[in-house]
Amino acid sequence: MWFDHESHDSVEEFICTLPLAYFRFSAHDRYEGSTRYQMDTLFRVFVLKELHGWTHETALVDYLNRRSELCEQFGFETTPEQSTLWRSWHQRFTDDLRETTETAARTILIKAQNAGVAVPRQPARKIQHHDDESGESEPDHKTTLEQAETITDHVSRIVFPAFSLDRGEGCEIHENAYWDLQTYLGLRERLAANEGARSFTYESTRERTPLGHAHRDHIRDLSIEQIREMYRQAVRQLLDEVAETEEFFRAGIVAIDITEADPFTGDRTGHEDEIIGTKENTDDYAYQWATVQLVGNAVPIVLDARPVRKGESRKEIVEDLLDSAEGLVHVDNVLMDREFDSQHILEMLSQRGLSYVVPKRMQTSEKAQAKRLLQRDQDRYETDRKLHLGKNEWHETTLVYRRNEDSEHDDHRQYSVFMTNCGSGHLTEYGYRWEIESGYKSIKRFMAATTSKDFGLRFFYFTFACLLYSIWRAVDLLVQVKLTGEYEHSPIVTADNTLTLLKKETGIG
Repeated sequence: MWFDHESHDSVEEFICTLPLAYFRFSAHDRYEGSTRYQMDTLFRVFVLKELHGWTHETALVDYLNRRSELCEQFGFETTPEQSTLWRSWHQRFTDDLRETTETAARTILIKAQNAGVAVPRQPARKIQHHDDESGESEPDHKTTLEQAETITDHVSRIVFPAFSLDRGEGCEIHENAYWDLQTYLGLRERLAANEGARSFTYESTRERTPLGHAHRDHIRDLSIEQIREMYRQAVRQLLDEVAETEEFFRAGIVAIDITEADPFTGDRTGHEDEIIGTKENTDDYAYQWATVQLVGNAVPIVLDARPVRKGESRKEIVEDLLDSAEGLVHVDNVLMDREFDSQHILEMLSQRGLSYVVPKRMQTSEKAQAKRLLQRDQDRYETDRKLHLGKNEWHETTLVYRRNEDSEHDDHRQYSVFMTNCGSGHLTEYGYRWEIESGYKSIKRFMAATTSKDFGLRFFYFTFACLLYSIWRAVDLLVQVKLTGEYEHSPIVTADNTLTLLKKETGIG
């Protein structure tokens, strides 16, 4: 209830006001006699430590030394020494009190996230209790897989019908066999259509299965727009399914990014507009795909994907993907990488009524400011900036300088600069972008292998892999809700589990 109040937007403020009047700390205090620090004060301090996920007390002491106001709220005249805090946690607190501290921090993180409040880290899915009897029981592996099998069967029957080859009537091989084969190709890494089709013939329980060349020919007949429309329809069905749970938020934060295939080493004559340069400044060439994905509190489903061609502007790509995303969910905030550092993109987002967080490339003025911050040993700095749009038009944004605690540099490169129109409090949300990067690794794991230069075929392989990834994350959400009554980001159903269950759905084995 506290986090639902519009002015309550800080987990640290909640720690300071956490009501402890009715908690009997004496039963959990192993020290006898007078002590310098009261148990309720230490409890608050260690909840702070757990919120940040710090392993050692040194990080906690350093943090308190930099925040005098927080120390005053805790009632410290001076910051406690590291050795004092270590003894308090390991020798003064009982096992039960340490467990309660961990559980309290985890609960605060989850409730704050659900209310849209920035949190210092993602909460762990489950707490490792000191006493197994005192904690929630984990669903065993067998129970998890049984639920996953039922839900995967249900989800696949809803999602896959969105795909169609438009082959006409009277075909001997059922259309589902083509989608079964495509799923099968995603079961093993680097499996191409010809080899996969031969194996599929023996492993499938179907009487007739498609040959590799026939499979590729049918997919090549699909246009890029047909593939995208089928994908969006499938995702719409998937979202409708997970939206029946209270744990799914059909609104929030999306991340837009571009990924690339492995570098292309063959002859790209005639395909220069499709096999373009890589995002890094190298001499390599590669196919590139752009996606928009749910991140943050929501299940990380890929809402749409599109190819990237030579000559297309980043603004055009962002607008296209946002049109799709806003047709499926309510978008509040957009996270993008440094390659989308463009005042015209930012202005477009603001005109749509969207907030954004985008890192800025450091130019001369930003480098100079970072050097001044380093001289002052200042961790953060915020300033308003007008970006020129042309014709005496400007986009107003806020630059936030943030020092990276684990930076390998000892100069101004310790700092990163972000542009945002929603205040520095939302900067924590940028950490959600890691989900899209980790998602790409799984998506590429699900892709069939090919040496074909056909743009449509390549794009279809990527979008179908996005679909398999999204099915996995949706199945995991539904299984978690079924077994635990809540959803947290660390999956309890693995990608391999889901592919194996989809394998059974295809009648293989």
